Amino acid sequence: MIRAYKFILRPTVQQAAALVEMLRDHCSLYNGALQERRDAYRHVSKTTVRYADQSTQLKEIRAFDPECQGRWSFSSQQATLRRLDKAFAAFFRRVKAGERPGYPRFKGIGHFDTVVFPKDGDGCRWDSAPNEAVTRVRLQGVGHVRVHQHRAIKGRVKTISVKREGRRWYIMLACDEVPTEPLPDTGAMVGIDMGTVHFLTTSDGGHIPNPRFLQTSSEALTDAQRRLDAFTKKRKAKNRTKKHRVAARKVAHLHAKIARQRVDHHHKTALALVRDHDVIAHERLSIAGMTRAPKAKPDPEQPGAFLSNGASAKAGLNKSILDAGWGQFLAILANKAESAGRRVIAVDARNTSRTCPECGHVSADNRITQAKFQCTACGHAANADHVGALNVLNRAGLALCNVA
Repeated sequence: MIRAYKFILRPTVQQAAALVEMLRDHCSLYNGALQERRDAYRHVSKTTVRYADQSTQLKEIRAFDPECQGRWSFSSQQATLRRLDKAFAAFFRRVKAGERPGYPRFKGIGHFDTVVFPKDGDGCRWDSAPNEAVTRVRLQGVGHVRVHQHRAIKGRVKTISVKREGRRWYIMLACDEVPTEPLPDTGAMVGIDMGTVHFLTTSDGGHIPNPRFLQTSSEALTDAQRRLDAFTKKRKAKNRTKKHRVAARKVAHLHAKIARQRVDHHHKTALALVRDHDVIAHERLSIAGMTRAPKAKPDPEQPGAFLSNGASAKAGLNKSILDAGWGQFLAILANKAESAGRRVIAVDARNTSRTCPECGHVSADNRITQAKFQCTACGHAANADHVGALNVLNRAGLALCNVA
């Protein structure tokens, strides 16, 4: 089994400055490789430059610029070039699929926050030992950086990544050969229905409240963003004052805090479900499709004008869905279930809130309001989210019977 670990780094002042330089030079390498691909396609008879071509140039680049590019790990620079290659592969995939292409863009130093070391021992070394009081990681060009290791590492460390989040630095370890830790069987099976009013509702009738972390912090975030915008308008990007930098850090700090609160809530909720149930069923959700903005509706009577398409109401719903973080929660749930020897089943989400769990009648009229369900055939009345969770559980039971 593969597992990822994330720990806070405690660099000294000099090491923090070196980490910033490492990000800056890798960002410069990424942008230079992107510029080369753009120029080759535009000006050299639409020539395509690939990863292998740019990787072979690294030796020359490092020799030409030993103070910047030459001081960092060769493997980490190859990983940066692979990152660009993946961005182009995703771009061409979207073009073929008829989606919005999203051509790879140049990265600003404030938006390039991760450097990957593909192999432990090549440009980096995880120096954790069971008997040592202090854990350190050795990074080429930076030195031995102290790590706040709050839990034991299991398995074999394969990939090491350094990430900056606001003013904090993190080390992320990807480990394989991690042994599973099965929990005792409970004999229980549950279906869950994701929502925005309640974060989730179980087939047992329980509701997990939606903490709405973004909405709770919206006032402070709005004030911080307004202050940042005011400084941005006064000063050009190349002439930013100390107050502007402080305002930018405040916005980043609030966003990072919201993200940490959300992931902590997801971990605790998923852990409770995994501990109490052998099988957990949920809807197979297409979150990207659910949060897609509605298409514009041209007015046939007035050329150049558009009809109302409910974009404002949909924007509010999209914001609530993204604030809940369904995708992140389901990924965390799947990982914890795999580690504990539990089973997670994703079922078809169609009509789960419109199907009567008593008689099986399907109708849009069954859903009276967001919270109320009443079958037009048999009169069964219940909470709509509870009905959805029951239908999810029933479909999971059918899937298990078909497999058996």
